[in-house]
Amino acid sequence: MSTDVMDDAPVVLVVDDEPQLAELFAIWLDEEWTVRVAHDGEEALSRMDEEVAVVLLDRRMPGMSGDDVLDAIHEAGYNCRVIMVTAVDPDFDIIEMGFDDYLVKPVANDELLATVEGVHRRSEYDEIMREYYSLASKRAVLKTEKSCEELEGNEEFRELERRLTDLRKSVDGTAEGLQTHEEFAAAFRDIDC
Repeated sequence: MSTDVMDDAPVVLVVDDEPQLAELFAIWLDEEWTVRVAHDGEEALSRMDEEVAVVLLDRRMPGMSGDDVLDAIHEAGYNCRVIMVTAVDPDFDIIEMGFDDYLVKPVANDELLATVEGVHRRSEYDEIMREYYSLASKRAVLKTEKSCEELEGNEEFRELERRLTDLRKSVDGTAEGLQTHEEFAAAFRDIDC
């Protein structure tokens, strides 16, 4: 199943060797996302490209495991988020693995949707912050090296200032959708050894 909801909808690649489960996840996601489905590691890698924003990846699959697929995604340099969605209970080996979130099956509809949205939103926030700090650095250098008259008279500098203002608003708007540090900490307060 491959669903094309909107041409500009972010792409989610669902990778699971259980076809019914992969299709169920695709159905849950297809209102907001463009969904691609793969049933093994090789097929997953063949369906990967720069458009994929989020990968839902089963760890235990015959042939190429989810761990191997994760390594191959990183080695290929894809800039996507990966959520392990698996029946494999997490162990200490996950500490060094390069995924963004880990869900243990069975997974509820709302949990899956919230996790995909959350990791995608963090990705957008990272990109906005990267551009914001790049432009802020350029602005700081120019303000140090150029006079106020030169800055005020330069259209490129005025455009940089406008872009920074727009990005600041985007950062604020995106950050509102992310959990605050306090909310994140509160979620784990009761977890003690």
